[in-house]
Amino acid sequence: MGFLLAGGKSSRMGADKAFLDFAGQTLLDRALAVMGAVCDSVTIVGDPAKFAKYGSVVADIFSGCGPLAGIHAALAHSPAELNLMLAVDMPFVSRELLAFLFAAAADNDAIITVPRDGKGLQPLCAVYRRAFARVADLALQQGRYKIDALFDQAPVQAVAEEELLAAGLSAEMFRNLNTPEELTDAAETLGRLGSKSHEPNARS
Repeated sequence: MGFLLAGGKSSRMGADKAFLDFAGQTLLDRALAVMGAVCDSVTIVGDPAKFAKYGSVVADIFSGCGPLAGIHAALAHSPAELNLMLAVDMPFVSRELLAFLFAAAADNDAIITVPRDGKGLQPLCAVYRRAFARVADLALQQGRYKIDALFDQAPVQAVAEEELLAAGLSAEMFRNLNTPEELTDAAETLGRLGSKSHEPNARS
């Protein structure tokens, strides 16, 4: 299953990131398209009143506790063993990257399969097994909200940047957008690279 994390406050952006335009699509529509290309089903994690018209939506159980609460709600809701989590503000993520992560997760017994680039682990573009829900639940009850701080409590399979590069995938895909300046810079980068190479492909 796929879960799109869209419940953030977008305080630094000054507007709801999910509905911002990026290359002619909202970030929400762009992410739904790329996830739909590789996931049997995609559920939005966010405010049901805001996202109901887009399909399946699940709300945080621990409201206002950041992305960890979104991952927890997703796993508590999911019937699937492997669950792809993606933040709505990562517009360069491709279907090839997501398919690669799913394949890597299916090939190991780790609770979390997470890519690593030069900046570190990327927990908001990763595959989680349902067992992580118990770890997240305890942390949220204790007021601990940092995701990767919990990775020493569950088996983790890190996918090295070298592995991504060998598969033709770029760490550029993990760029996330938090401010208007980052949005503008990302749009300019997309224009330089050519939009066709980064447009999400619809599922056939």
